[in-house]
Amino acid sequence: MSMMILAFPDYLRQCNRIASRLNIPLVEIVLHHFPDSESYLRLPPSLPEHVIICRSLNQPNDKLIELLLCAKTAREFGAKRLTLIAPYLSYMRQDIAIQPGEAVSQRIIGNLLADLFDDVITVDPHLHRISSLSQAIPIKNAISLTAADEIGRFLKQKLENALLLGPDSESEQWITRIAHVTGFDYCIAGKERQGDKQVEITLPTRQYRNQPVVIVDDVASTGRTLGNTGKRLQAAGCKDIYAVVTHPLFCGDAETYILQSGVKSIWSTDSIEHRTACIGLDGLLAGAIKTIA
Repeated sequence: MSMMILAFPDYLRQCNRIASRLNIPLVEIVLHHFPDSESYLRLPPSLPEHVIICRSLNQPNDKLIELLLCAKTAREFGAKRLTLIAPYLSYMRQDIAIQPGEAVSQRIIGNLLADLFDDVITVDPHLHRISSLSQAIPIKNAISLTAADEIGRFLKQKLENALLLGPDSESEQWITRIAHVTGFDYCIAGKERQGDKQVEITLPTRQYRNQPVVIVDDVASTGRTLGNTGKRLQAAGCKDIYAVVTHPLFCGDAETYILQSGVKSIWSTDSIEHRTACIGLDGLLAGAIKTIA
């Protein structure tokens, strides 16, 4: 089955690398925003049977509408199979209604994507109480990849040795795999979140002096988890503090807050276009396409 990648402009650089690995054509979607914020899209009027649409879903509200327009139009123009590559997948946190009347966004957005696409590929989705992405997106090929190996290989090139520190229990699933790749020791801190920017970190009792420490997390949003962990490490006598994340959302003053909290450098994958993005995911994503094509 012939394939083509349709790339949104905000993820074009990464899409070009994926297309090169797969040796398939890529076409940039023509996207325009009108003064009233409505979106105009134009696709090639003739498409192959298998179309891969690439877009990371940070800042999701406008992007989801444009994804809907793109997928429906691609079907009209001949696509029989639609695959979404969304390295960052939004609206996955809210998986239950905690207060009466709450919208369960994970289920709603998951069903929307299942209606539009035959396959959905993402990286390190922020899932809380479910174990499989197919529970959120009810299709056969709901594929959750991890960037742990890519991060591990990067860290091994950067540092001869370091302590890996996960800021909470959820980070353990990634940090153990990164530790396996690097051979570095690791430990897990405790976290209590009291609000969007109110985060308390408790470090495990151990020696933090005289060795680099890398804080590992899946998402950097407000930066308070990473920043407050950095402050605790500084207070414990650590002088070489680094942070690595899969998804560099960095909302508001997040990046500044982290760097002012004693963290020397922030490294991230290119799941989202950002100046910290130095760990490529194109090999990982292209490999996933090869397994389902």
